[in-house]
Amino acid sequence: MRYLTDDLPGTGGRIKEAPSDFCVEEIPLYPPCGQGAHTFFEVRKVGISTFEAMRRVARALGIRPGEVAYAGLKDAQAVTTQVFSVERVRPERVLALELPGIEVQWAKRHRQSLKVGHLHGNRFTIRIRGAGCEALDACRAILDTLSRRGVPNAFGPQRFGMRGNSALLGRAILRHDAGEFVRELVGSPRTGESPAVQEARSCADAGDWEGALRLYPGSMADERGVVLALRNSGGDVARAYAAVPKRLKGFFLSAYQSELFNRVLDQRLERLDQVVTGDLAMKHPWHSIFRVEDEDIEQARAARFEISATGPIFGYKMMRPTGWPGELEAAILAGQDLEPEAFRVGEGLQLRGERRALRFQANDLETWYDEGIMLRFWLAPGCYATALLGEVMKAPTPEEATENVSELTKL
Repeated sequence: MRYLTDDLPGTGGRIKEAPSDFCVEEIPLYPPCGQGAHTFFEVRKVGISTFEAMRRVARALGIRPGEVAYAGLKDAQAVTTQVFSVERVRPERVLALELPGIEVQWAKRHRQSLKVGHLHGNRFTIRIRGAGCEALDACRAILDTLSRRGVPNAFGPQRFGMRGNSALLGRAILRHDAGEFVRELVGSPRTGESPAVQEARSCADAGDWEGALRLYPGSMADERGVVLALRNSGGDVARAYAAVPKRLKGFFLSAYQSELFNRVLDQRLERLDQVVTGDLAMKHPWHSIFRVEDEDIEQARAARFEISATGPIFGYKMMRPTGWPGELEAAILAGQDLEPEAFRVGEGLQLRGERRALRFQANDLETWYDEGIMLRFWLAPGCYATALLGEVMKAPTPEEATENVSELTKL
């Protein structure tokens, strides 16, 4: 993996030895107004995912988990603070909750429900263990570069699933290659999986559907459903492909779009803080897009972080740049033997496409030493802390070092 700061030494080290090594505080988009039928409440939780916290709160309040609204997902293996909302539940009742690992900080009324994306950002406090205090100067040099030039807005490994093959599955969907899709989903054993799962995949590769069903754990319901369809159809991959839920196919397609974006970003890394004539640039923080007609005029705005060049989330209706940026993106798509129309998938999976900034700004960066290198910063929604950590550490983060990554983990 290439880094923007490859010319600077990293700190090395490791993170997440304890939940307190990784703290995430959600920054709300707006405060509750104090009136209305909805109750907003902030919780502090330790080592608990967003969805598990919602389930525990719902059970204690006697409501369904789906009635608990949230603004964004938070890392399970961390100390996190985030806001939820519920309807027709008094703030006093929420404040009285006593749940293991969950502490309600405050509760106030509001006129409407919390919505996904209703957050200003996330503030991170991270300890990198195993890095001596002598690494602090290297860390500061890296953060200075990232402050000036921005952080590469790459999709992190958590985007590509536990086996790191979600993009391959998405490519097979676009190519309408049901055989390759089914082989990659239920066969093709990889190291890092449990012996039973590896054996189940070997059985699937050999056409031993009964053996695969016996060995696949109940928690792998999607894989079991595909193997069951193969068994019942005598190995018909088209019927097995049809058994895959649409939501899972959508995840795989999104992963493939993400991988193609990362390829474009990699080619533009050295010019990350520059715009080029023909670029489709994004205005910060409003995310509106415009075409760069004269790079000499617009470069001053890029240097002030008012605008950034964008890369493709490919789709059949995506805006396309011209000039060199357009040629680069067209070449990457052609290298996959694809045309934009290929993203008109069918099956209710129409990928219109969009633009994504090639960089993001890490705000209020701080670093000091306390039993390791400490980092504090806040990021806008949708930005991956792992991208910044990769630049600092120049070493695999926990998500890269293991193939056991949760598909739901988004820092």
